[in-house]
Amino acid sequence: MSSSTSSGRPKRTLGWLGAIIVVLTAVLGIGIATNQTTGAPLLALDLEGGTQMVLSPETAGGEQVSSEQMDQAVEIIRQRVDGSGVSEAEINVQGGNTVVVSLPGTPDSQTRELIQASANMEFRAVISGAQGTATPEENQTALEDFPEPTAEPANGSDPNWVTPELADEFQKLDCAAFLAEGNREPVPEDEPMVSCDPQYGMKYILGPVEVFGTQISDADFGMASAPGGISTNQWAVNLSFDSEGTSAFREVTQRITPLESPRNQFAIVLDGTIISAPSSNAVISDGRAQITGNFTEVTAQALSEQLQYGALPISFNIESEQQISATLGQDQLYWGLIAGLIGLILVAAYQFYQYRALGLVTLSSLVVAGILTYLAIVLLGWSDNYRLSLAGIAGIIVAIGLTADSFIVYFERIKDEMRAGRPLAQAVEYGWARAKRTITVSKAVNLLAAVVLYFAAVGNVRGFAFTLGLTAVADLLVVFMFTHPVMQLLARTRFFASGHPLSGMDPSLLGQEPLYKGAGKVREFKTVEQAAPARGKRNKGSSKEAQRRQTIAEKRRLEREDQLGLSSGQQTSESVDAGSSEGKK
Repeated sequence: MSSSTSSGRPKRTLGWLGAIIVVLTAVLGIGIATNQTTGAPLLALDLEGGTQMVLSPETAGGEQVSSEQMDQAVEIIRQRVDGSGVSEAEINVQGGNTVVVSLPGTPDSQTRELIQASANMEFRAVISGAQGTATPEENQTALEDFPEPTAEPANGSDPNWVTPELADEFQKLDCAAFLAEGNREPVPEDEPMVSCDPQYGMKYILGPVEVFGTQISDADFGMASAPGGISTNQWAVNLSFDSEGTSAFREVTQRITPLESPRNQFAIVLDGTIISAPSSNAVISDGRAQITGNFTEVTAQALSEQLQYGALPISFNIESEQQISATLGQDQLYWGLIAGLIGLILVAAYQFYQYRALGLVTLSSLVVAGILTYLAIVLLGWSDNYRLSLAGIAGIIVAIGLTADSFIVYFERIKDEMRAGRPLAQAVEYGWARAKRTITVSKAVNLLAAVVLYFAAVGNVRGFAFTLGLTAVADLLVVFMFTHPVMQLLARTRFFASGHPLSGMDPSLLGQEPLYKGAGKVREFKTVEQAAPARGKRNKGSSKEAQRRQTIAEKRRLEREDQLGLSSGQQTSESVDAGSSEGKK
């Protein structure tokens, strides 16, 4: 392999990284040019302030709202606000009869309507069902090939509701994207619709509304009982309807009970999403139904509360609205940034002292990681309204140290290989082969912890977890696409390959002397001439240390190679593609 070819690979990798940064910067530039973003991260409520609204509940008949119904209403508002892209919002019940919503910035009219509107609960019959993934494009049926309905639909379960447009929408429906979308336009009650059941990952075509949530008179949960009154040890949800609901539900169960699955199911839809789609096993003529299945106490309670909310849909009036200042303020942001800068300086100082010129690699890698993280946060703020809180800034500061860990692991692996007698170009490849596994596992653990923390926590802690995970991904990109290619190129320069004392790869200083020698003494810096007489003895010591560090497999491999009469250069070329012409000489 020629030297030019060996150096071409790291240059191509660096080129790909540069292309990623250029594309992200270009996208951001388009957003700035079209006034869709300012180019700065959006700040959360604690750093920027925002709007606080006090809401009072209102029902159509003026009924008293229970605490469970208020909790359910708050949960629905939170889902709507999150679905609208407003992050870091705070929504709480205050005094048992009001809801306080605090949003960063000034909410638009659509967000206000979403907060105030009541949720719609509907019962619709199932016409068709399938797994909740979109049909692959190569297997999709063309719109004009779907059959037209042959007659006017006779009831809510009639397949004549399925038009070619609805069938095409159903085959393209992907439930993961559907559920992530959040807020959806309401479907008129006299029209069919498609929706997803997140519990079982199914998607359905549903007929028009046949029973309304307001026709539920009561809902609770408990242990199911057999006809003889004996408990089945299964959790169940009980619901009852008013007179109109009883009549409507009896007609539905009379029609769908004899049908084949899935047309014997009816879907309970809340805000466009299916919360349950049980099958009908008998005609319910008295308006008292029981839903059974794989319920736990928690899931049975959750479904019963949702049904109670459907029985009394709550809308909200804005009692008061005021602009609030940042809860933490610009001072905390300023000192947070100062803390990050101090951390960066300390990390850089240590890297320069410990690794000399290689500290530049660390510093430049941190700069590249910072650029990628900044672009990601700004673009996420533009596209998904992501806002940076002080907790998120703390996650970025912590990531500086975690990112430096990657470089230390890599550099120390290179030193280990040099102690074993390999030249720098080969040590970079051998060290990378061992270090990348450690770095990948370490970052995978960081990312896993961030994901668990994000989904388990609430409030600002989620901001910390998000930036921690984001920086872990950025760190992996930088180590693989910047740090390692740069080290491959530097290893071919005379300054580093010759082991200049300022390169950080001086063989006489590869861990033979500790950085701090005790009693206030630190490792002595020596020029090439001063270090030369001592190198023979130290290299001999390094060789002994390398022998001690060898694994059993390495010792056996060297023994076999000695028996075959192979030189160290031959051993290298057979074991790994070092990508270096020097290693093959």
